[in-house]
Amino acid sequence: MRLPPIPPEALTEAQRPLDTRLRKDIGRWLQGFVSERPDGALIGPFAPMLHFPQFGGPLWDYIAALSENSTLPKPAHEVAILVTGARFRSRYELYAHEKVATARGLSEAKVATIVAGNRPSDLTAEEAAAYDAASVLVGGGQLPEATYQAALKAFGAEGVAELTYLVGAYCLVSVLLNAYDVAVPGREEGVG
Repeated sequence: MRLPPIPPEALTEAQRPLDTRLRKDIGRWLQGFVSERPDGALIGPFAPMLHFPQFGGPLWDYIAALSENSTLPKPAHEVAILVTGARFRSRYELYAHEKVATARGLSEAKVATIVAGNRPSDLTAEEAAAYDAASVLVGGGQLPEATYQAALKAFGAEGVAELTYLVGAYCLVSVLLNAYDVAVPGREEGVG
């Protein structure tokens, strides 16, 4: 880990407002995984966001907008995030969203298959549309018309926009986690 988590008492005046927002929103939307150390320092993508609040704040605004305005079915939402995390091999993202995905209705077998970089054979139509679109987008290619139409049929125009922005957001989160070598909670973060 290249940036140490920041205990609450060590936060600067520029970091405190973002820390407050992160904690509130983590409690609302992101539960079921470890996001802070026993000393209260936030871990995962939240540590680098706090180190550079001028970038972390706008990134969090983007993620919060996706959460506040979400219309995608929860399992499809998580499929897209897992596909993205698997493509980037982003350890913390996969750790956190494996837990969120099972809590939101995806079977452990589906989650394991996606995290391994494969397409489960038993996806629902909505999950399949999310998987296929996210897979193409994180691969760097243009979304084929048939894939776009399947997503449009599953989610409508607003849902396709949300899916696209969601994949983009988690590409950025994956890059952030990988740049700062953020691991899953354990001895490195003082959590395990």
